[in-house]
Amino acid sequence: MLKVEKLNKSYTNGVNTYPVLKDVSLHVNKGEFVAVMGPSGSGKTTLLNCISCFIPHDSGSIHLGDMDISSLDERRLAHVRNEKLGFVFQDFMLLDGLTVRENICLPQIIAKKPIAQMEAKSEKLCGLFGIKKLMDKYPAEISGGEKQRTAVARALMNNPYIILADEPTGNLDSRSCKAVIDAFLQAKEQIGATIFMVTHDSFAASFCDRVVVLKDGNIHQEVKKTGTRREFMDDLLDILRELGGDEDNE
Repeated sequence: MLKVEKLNKSYTNGVNTYPVLKDVSLHVNKGEFVAVMGPSGSGKTTLLNCISCFIPHDSGSIHLGDMDISSLDERRLAHVRNEKLGFVFQDFMLLDGLTVRENICLPQIIAKKPIAQMEAKSEKLCGLFGIKKLMDKYPAEISGGEKQRTAVARALMNNPYIILADEPTGNLDSRSCKAVIDAFLQAKEQIGATIFMVTHDSFAASFCDRVVVLKDGNIHQEVKKTGTRREFMDDLLDILRELGGDEDNE
C-alpha cells in the first residue's frame, strides 16, 4: 500500500546543512494501523510531510500502490492528495462556516462528485462514527473529539488508499482521544482503512498493529503488538524513556 525507500531529507541554514531523515525505509500494508513515534526532533512530522509530498525530499522514493508519487508534478499530486490520500491533522482543519455535513463532503465537492452520492456517503460515515445527530451543526458547536471524528469521516470520503494522521489526539483530553482512536479502529475493521499516524502519545499508539520508532532521523526499531494493549504501551514507554523521549501516561 505504502512503501518508502531510502528517504533522505536535509535542511540548510546559511552554510550549515542539517540531515533530518537518513535512508528511511518502511512499508505499510493494506488494512494496517501503523504509528510513528520518537523523541522531539527525530523526524516524525518531516517524514509525514515528505510522504504527502507537502515538502520535497532530497532522495529516495515514495510508492503509493504501484505509483511513485514522489515523481509526480503538482497538478497530478493535487489529484492524488484528494483522491488517494486522506488527512487528519492535530488542529482539525475544519471550515468554521460549513456544517459538519458540508465539511465531510468537501473532498467529493472538490472532485465534483454527484450530490446524492456524497450525501449518502457522508451520512453512512457519520452513522459509523456516532456523529449523525451533529451533521447540521457547525464546528464551533461541537467538542474537540467530535471535530476530530468529523475530520476522520472527511478523510474517508473518497475511499483513500491510506489515511495520514499528524498528532490527531494531541489537542484532546483522554476521553476525546479514545473516541478518535475508536473511530480509526472502526474505519480499519469495518471498511478496511489503512492508517499511518505520527504521534507522541503512547496510549494512542498502543492501539496500533505496529509502531516505527525514529531516532535522529533513522529507524531505531519497529515494535509489533503481540500481547495485550497495556503490555504494548508499557513496551513503548520503556523504549521512549531509553531514547529520552516523551513519556505520556494513560
